[in-house]
Amino acid sequence: MPVSLIVAAAAAATAPAPADPAPGDTEIVVTASSTDEEVSAKPESRAWSTPALSDVAGLPLAADYLRLLPSVSVSTSGPLGSLTQVRLRGAEANHTLLVVDGIRFNDPAAGNEARFELLSSDLTDRIALHLGPRSALWGSEAIGGVVVADTRDPYHSGEYQGGRAEYGSHDTARAAGWVTAYAGKFRFAASAGGLRSDGIDSFAGGGGGDRDGFDSRAAALKLVFAPGERYAGQPIEIGLVGHWLEGESEYDGFDPLTFRRADTADSTRNRIAAVRGWATARARGWTLAIDGSLLGSANRNLLDGAPLNRTDGRRFTTSLRLSKKAGGHLFTAAAEHQAEQFRARDQSFFGATRQDRSRDLTAFVGEWRAQWSRRLSTELAVRHDRFSAVRDATTAKAGVTFEPVERVQLLAGYGEGIAQPTFYDLYGFFPGSFVGNPDLKPERSRGWNAGVRLGEWRRLTLGLTYFESNLKDEIVDVFDPATFLSTAANAGGTSRRRGAEALIELRPASPGAPRLFASYSWLDAEEVQTAGGLPVREVRRPRHRAGFGGQGEIGPVSWGATLAYVGARRDVDFDVFPAQPVRLGAYVLGSLQLAWRFAKGMEAFARAENAFDADYQDVVGYRTAGRTVHAGLRLRLGN
Repeated sequence: MPVSLIVAAAAAATAPAPADPAPGDTEIVVTASSTDEEVSAKPESRAWSTPALSDVAGLPLAADYLRLLPSVSVSTSGPLGSLTQVRLRGAEANHTLLVVDGIRFNDPAAGNEARFELLSSDLTDRIALHLGPRSALWGSEAIGGVVVADTRDPYHSGEYQGGRAEYGSHDTARAAGWVTAYAGKFRFAASAGGLRSDGIDSFAGGGGGDRDGFDSRAAALKLVFAPGERYAGQPIEIGLVGHWLEGESEYDGFDPLTFRRADTADSTRNRIAAVRGWATARARGWTLAIDGSLLGSANRNLLDGAPLNRTDGRRFTTSLRLSKKAGGHLFTAAAEHQAEQFRARDQSFFGATRQDRSRDLTAFVGEWRAQWSRRLSTELAVRHDRFSAVRDATTAKAGVTFEPVERVQLLAGYGEGIAQPTFYDLYGFFPGSFVGNPDLKPERSRGWNAGVRLGEWRRLTLGLTYFESNLKDEIVDVFDPATFLSTAANAGGTSRRRGAEALIELRPASPGAPRLFASYSWLDAEEVQTAGGLPVREVRRPRHRAGFGGQGEIGPVSWGATLAYVGARRDVDFDVFPAQPVRLGAYVLGSLQLAWRFAKGMEAFARAENAFDADYQDVVGYRTAGRTVHAGLRLRLGN
C-alpha cells in the first residue's frame, strides 16, 4: 500500500464526501493506493504524484506526513500522543477541517479542533489536503483548508491482506492489520491497529521527572454494495462505514498553586466513535446522493488517576445532493443539516462547569463547473448557512484553470471561509473565570491564490503558488482586570496571511529507481486584534519550512526517507507575568527506513526517527523525543 502525495490544479466537494477535483486552487493528496489511476485518469484533475511514503517511510501518524507538505504547520505539545495541532496557510488550529471517510471529524467537545494525535497512518489509505478558504464547499471550520482522509477500499487499493508489528525506543510497540476483499457485488475493508509508548518526561523545566506515555487503539470497517462493473462509474452504490478511535495520553500540566508548568501526573482519555451511511444513484447524466453520519466524542481529564472533568459531544449530519452533467458542464445543488450537542461535567469544581447545550444549522449549496475547452475550465460555488446560535453566513468560491501551451497550466482562485464559535466561546466553561458571549459572530476569511504548474518534462513536475487571505471577526479571549473575568469577543482588526508554495517531483525512470519530491513554503502571518492596532506575528507558524521524501529499491532491499525543515517560530511563555514572547529555534527532522524482502509478501525493516537527534520544541515548555530506532516485520498478500 504505497502512499503518494498528489498536487492537483484544484479540489472541491459539495457534500461531506469528496467529489472530483475542480479548478482554481491547490490540492495535495497523500494516497496509499497501489495506483494513482483514480486521480490522474480524470482530465479535470491535472494531478501528479510524488513518492510513495507510508510503507517505505513507516512513520506512525498521518500528521508525520502532513509535516512534509507546504503551508502546513504541525505543533505537538510533547512526545508521541500529545496534543497535535495542524494549521494550514497560517490559520488557527480550529480553522482546519478534518473529514474521515466523509465524516466531519472535528471534535465538538474540544473547541472544534481535530484529534490529529489519534489519526494513525496504519488505517489511513488516502489523505487529500485542500488549501485555502473553502467553506462554500465544506462549511464551517474550512478557513485554512480541509484535510480529507479515507480508509482502505478495494476499489482503490485492490484485494489484499496485510499487517505490521514493530518495537522500538522508549518501549514503543505498534501493531496493525487490514484486509480488503470483494464478495459478489459487495466490497469490504477492515483495519485495526494499536500504538503504545512509555514516552519521555515532557516537562522542559528540568530532568528527572516521570515518563509521559501514550496508548491508542483504532479500528475501521467499510462495506459497499455496487451492482455495476468493479471499476466503472456505479449506477447504484450503497455504503456503510464505521470508526473507533481512543487514546490515553499522560502529560505534564500546571501547578495548582503557582499556575506554572510543572512535572505533574495529568492524563487525558479521548474517544471518538462515528458511523456514516450513503446511497448514490446515477442515470443519464443525473446523480442523486443521500448521506448521513453520526459522530460522538468523549474527553476525560484526570490527575494521578482521579477524575477532574469531562466533556462529551455529538454531531449528526445529513445531506442531499443532486447533480446534472451536460456536455462539459456539471451543475450541483445540495442541502445539508447538522445538529450538535455538548455536555460538560466536573468533579474538581464541585459541578460549577456543568452544562448541556445544543445547536444546529441548515445549509444550501449551488455549484457550477464548466470545461469550456481542453485548455480552459472554471468553477463557481455559493453556500448559505443558517445557524441557530449565531448570525447566518454566505460564502463563495470561484476558480479558473488555463493551459496556454502544452504542459503549462495557469491557476487562479478566490475563496471564502467561516468558523462558527465553539461551545466554550458561546457559553463559557467556568463561571468564576471564563464566561461565554452569546453575541459572537462567525469568524470570516477571504483569500485568493494564483499559480502555475509545469507538467511532466523529462520526469520532472513543478508547481508554484502565491496566496493571500484576510481573517476578520477573529474570536479572541478578553480579560477584564476589574472583574478578573475572561470572555470571548470578535476582534476589531484584520489578521493577514500571505505566502508562497513550491513543490517539485522527480518520477523514476524505471521500476525500483529513486522517486523523489521536495517542497518549500514561505509564510507571513500576522494578527491585529484591534482596529488600527499594531500587527503581531502569529505564534507557532514558521516563516520558512521545507519537506523532502524519497523511496527506491535495490533488489530485495527497499528504502524510504523523509526530511522536514521547520523554521524559527514565535510562541508565548505564560509562566512569567506578564506573558512574554519567545523564539523557538529552527530544526530538522529526518527519518530513514530500510526493508529487506526475505520471502514473498514478507519484509523485515528497521527505522530511525529524528535521525539527527534534533533537540526542539513545537510548544514552549514541552520537550520532544530525540533519536529513536524501531524494527519489525511487515506482511502483504494479494493484489
